[in-house]
Order: sequence, then C-alpha cells, then structure tokens
Amino acid sequence: MPTSLAVLADNGFAAAQAATAFLSRTSAPADRFEPHSAPRSSTIMPFIAGSEIYAEGDQAVSFYKVVSGVVRSCKFLSDGRRQIDAFYVAGDVFGFEAGLQHGLSAEAVNDCKIISFSRRSLEAGVAKDAGMAQEMFSYVMRSLERSRAHSLLLGRGNAAQKLASFLLEMTSRAPADEVIDLVMTRQDIADYLGLTMETVSRTLSQFERDGVIALSLARRVHLKNPTALRNLDS
Repeated sequence: MPTSLAVLADNGFAAAQAATAFLSRTSAPADRFEPHSAPRSSTIMPFIAGSEIYAEGDQAVSFYKVVSGVVRSCKFLSDGRRQIDAFYVAGDVFGFEAGLQHGLSAEAVNDCKIISFSRRSLEAGVAKDAGMAQEMFSYVMRSLERSRAHSLLLGRGNAAQKLASFLLEMTSRAPADEVIDLVMTRQDIADYLGLTMETVSRTLSQFERDGVIALSLARRVHLKNPTALRNLDS
C-alpha cells in the first residue's frame, strides 16, 4: 500500500483504538445515547456544503456526531492532492483522536448539522450514564471496522472491485434498499478509492451498460444486480 494511503489507515485505527480503550471502562446496558442525553457541553452546529469542520493539526478538544448530511475526513498532501479517509452519515460519530491534535481534516460534503461534544466532559458523562458509554463504544467499534475495511479496499488493484465495494458500503448505510443518493461528487469517490475521477466515471458507465446499476439521476444509483457487485467485492 502506498505510504500516504497507509497513513490514512493508521489514523483510523489509532483513533478508534484509543477511543475504544477509554469508552470500554463502562459497558452496562441502558438506553441509547442520543443528542438530548449528551453532556451539557454539546452544541448543535450547522455547516454549509464544502465548509471546514476542523483542520488537520487543530487541537482535538471535541468529537462530533452527524445529525443530518454527510461529512468527509481527508488529508491534503504536499503536492496538492487530497485523500479521503471516510464518509460519515447521520448517526455516525467522528473526530476521535489518539493524541491531542486532529490527524485529518473534516469537511461538510453537503449542508450538515453536527453535534459537538467536549472531549474533556466525556469521562464525566460516561461515568454517570452507562447507556452513553454503551452507545459510544458501539460507534467506535463500527469506526474501527470501517477503517479496517477501507485499508483492505485501498490495497485492491481493480477499479471495478473498489467501486463495487464502495457502492455496497453506501447501500448498507442508505435508508432505502438498493437505492443510493450519492451526495458526494465523482472526485470525492475517486479520492476515497485512490482512483482518478475519469476512472470512477468510466467504471460507473460500464456498470450501467452491463445492467449492474441504473443511473436515474446524476447521483442516484439503483442497484439492479447486487449479486454481481458482491461477486466483484468477494
């Protein structure tokens, strides 16, 4: 795996592992963690499409939950290229760090609402609310699983396999079965998969010609043959 791609994978694993170790201190079952039961330091913030939530190197004094919209975490390389580490949809938690600074930047893909939680108040919150600890632990484990899957995906050399895996991932997180509204651009997808935008567009077109997907709108994808995608992803 190229060094720059390995850095993204390492960032995801380190952040998830650090948060897992911390949050696993309290694990008794209780009600689901929701914004209204969050620590008092939580704040709901709107972000317009393309705006920065935090930058690489900023102090990691908060972590975040997506209320609506989609967020991307990414790294900007010295040559101007961008690599996307993850996409976060409503309900996902992001911004956990092993250290005191953010290792990646986070941006709004479309208009978003984000709830911000003070990192300092997290320990006090989970000590009082076992349900919060349980739910946060679940979020972190999902983050670790996605980081592992993305790391493996980046090492695959076939563009069709990468795109098939991406579409299946987005389908699993979409409210409607086999219909995906991709709010991210083709360039976003390319930067996530380690491909060029032209390759992403060409592969999507090939999938459509093969009857695997249908593009009813520029960013609405209908999976006509999910089995074919799963076969590519296997």
